[in-house]
Amino acid sequence: MAFKRSSVRFRLAPPNSPFPMLGFAAFMLAACQSAPETPPPPAPQPALPAVAAPAPEGSAVLDPSVAITPPAKGVPSRYAAFSGIWAGRLDGMYEGKLAVLTISPRGQVTVTYAWGDLADNRPGVADGAGKIVGQTLKLGRLPNGADVSAAMQADGTLSVTYALAGQTYTGAFSRQ
Repeated sequence: MAFKRSSVRFRLAPPNSPFPMLGFAAFMLAACQSAPETPPPPAPQPALPAVAAPAPEGSAVLDPSVAITPPAKGVPSRYAAFSGIWAGRLDGMYEGKLAVLTISPRGQVTVTYAWGDLADNRPGVADGAGKIVGQTLKLGRLPNGADVSAAMQADGTLSVTYALAGQTYTGAFSRQ
């Protein structure tokens, strides 16, 4: 296919017209203008790791590494209900925390018990073992000489008894 030369010519402006020069000047003026300076957005700050506030002096404190092992399928539900971390106040003023770490199908338990200021006894933590009989978890004597028992209540709380040096303290603990 052959193309024929056309006699039609296009002109943008007549010769010596000021319009092409004005268009070019407008283009250059727009190109030279800069956008208003705005400060760059602030760089995102890295998130700080969550740090737990230190416990007040005299508080019952469980080590954060305390790990609860969920009861196995063969553990009766009446025993499994004791699993977890429990906290409360004895005689309404002495903090205590009970971590029921493991429970066997026959009701044997391992625990960690933390107490705050308790009469003349400074805050501390002790590991222990015990057994659930009926609705009561009875621990063997803790290394500080305390005897602890916890009875499951109908409302899902534990009624805890802590006996030390001839004194007995009681209170309700709830699951944490």
